[in-house]
Order: sequence, then structure tokens, then C-alpha cells
Amino acid sequence: IGNLEDARAAMTKGAEGVGLLRSEFIFLGRTKAPTEDEQAQIYTDIAASLHPGQPLVIRTLDVGGDKPLPYLPIAPEENPFLGERGIRVGLDRPEILRTQSRAILRAADAGARINVMFPMIATLEDFRRAKAIFEEEREALGVAPVPVGIMVEVPSVAVMAPQFAAEVDFFSVGTNDLTQYTLAMDRGNPELAAEVDALHPAVLRLIAAAAEGGRKHALWTGVCGGLAGDLAAVPILVGLGVTELSMPGATVAEVKAMLRTLSPEACRRLAAQALLQDSPAAVRTLSNSF
Repeated sequence: IGNLEDARAAMTKGAEGVGLLRSEFIFLGRTKAPTEDEQAQIYTDIAASLHPGQPLVIRTLDVGGDKPLPYLPIAPEENPFLGERGIRVGLDRPEILRTQSRAILRAADAGARINVMFPMIATLEDFRRAKAIFEEEREALGVAPVPVGIMVEVPSVAVMAPQFAAEVDFFSVGTNDLTQYTLAMDRGNPELAAEVDALHPAVLRLIAAAAEGGRKHALWTGVCGGLAGDLAAVPILVGLGVTELSMPGATVAEVKAMLRTLSPEACRRLAAQALLQDSPAAVRTLSNSF
């Protein structure tokens, strides 16, 4: 979701919480950054719109790359998707991350179960620095601990999932970026768009690695990219060990209806076969015959 209206709509469509609040939408379309009070009110209103105890996963500011902000200038880069974006912006300008952290923490008692998620994590040091900032603000406000997880959208995180799982509270796989980084294809390039398919076996292997790493440390592993709402992908993701799916509200009912019909063991067999395929087309053909 991107705002309060999205959250309210999702509650009418069978959603059981919010797996991804894209907080950058609070920052876009403005001439200056939202204040701490403004952010806190928005997060509180969204948290209060969910059923009590449902999860609300708030991703910290994810800008740069294809999402510039006029009041947060980033020098032109030859490869902006490999440059200052996501958590790298917050670590380079920690006052932004500190302000947002305080605002999120002020919504911790609004009804929903708040979780915080850092985007574009590539190394353990990235996570440790970001979490240290968040924890400093949490302790200063006297708020109880909040689960802190990461987006798995850089291949290095999936490859090192066991090491990350020892320190984070959850994984959420961003399949859109994970796919473009794995295949070295810009998902915004119209010439390549048809080939940027998250059901590529290489991407599925990374999702499987993340889920396995999370399972060994009793973490939940979600998928919050476009793949989560793809009916051809759902049984494969279940079979790979994914335990949470986040998607636009309009697709929730259809996916939940499918999930009710699935056998976990059959999904595991399907996923094992999918990992042996040589193309996303072959994976889709396999899934469509499931």
C-alpha cells in the first residue's frame, strides 16, 4: 500500500495486514520533506485502520534510482540502480532515517503490530548501521522492541541468508529488484521488460535460499514483489518455503482461494521441479499443468 485509503480498501478485500507500506509515497509529490509529526500521524492512522494485532510492515524511505525527490538531490549517476538508493540514502543522510524512525515508533501503540523493513540492504554492515540508528531512537523514546527486517532484493543477501538470518527478524523478498539484479536487466527498459520474469529458475533459487536461511533461524520469509500475486507462482513460492505473501488488495481474494486448495507436499514437489527448469517459460508451463 501507499496510503491510508489503500489500507482501508485492503481490509475490505480479505487482507490480513499490510506486508509493505511503501513510505516513499509520503515523500513524493511535495516540495519539502514531511515532518516527523506529519509522518507519525500517517503511520498512526494506517495502523489504526487495520484489525488490532495485524502486522503492518513499514519500509523505510526507498528513493533514488527510478524514484528521485526534488528536495533530496542525488548527484547524477551512470548506473543509478547501483548507486545511492534505498537504505544507502538513509545511511548517507542519517537525519532522514532518524526522523522517520521516530515517527514510526510513535505509531507503535496504534493497534497494528508494527514491523520495520530496510530496503536495498546489500551487506551485513548496511543492516547493522541502519538498525543501530533505529535502536538509538527507540531507546530514546522508551518504546518496546519492534521487529526489524530487510528486503531481500540484492543477490548477496540471498546467498548469505544464514548470516543475515542470525541478526534480522524477518526477510521480505522484493522480486522486482531481485530479478533485475540477478539477470542484469533493467526492468524499466521496454526492450527487456518481457525477459525480466521473476519465475526464472535463477531467481527462484535465490528465493529458496532466503527461505531456507530464514527457516533455520525460525524467521518468517515473505514475498512482496509482483510475483506474490502471480497465480502461476503462488504454489511454487509455497513449496520453496515462503510463509507470507504481500500483494495489491485486488488480488488477495483470488490468491487466498487458491491457497486453500493447495497441498504443501505437492507444492514442495512442484518447487523442486521448477528449480530444475531452464527458463521462466518452462517454469510457467510446469506450473500451469499443476
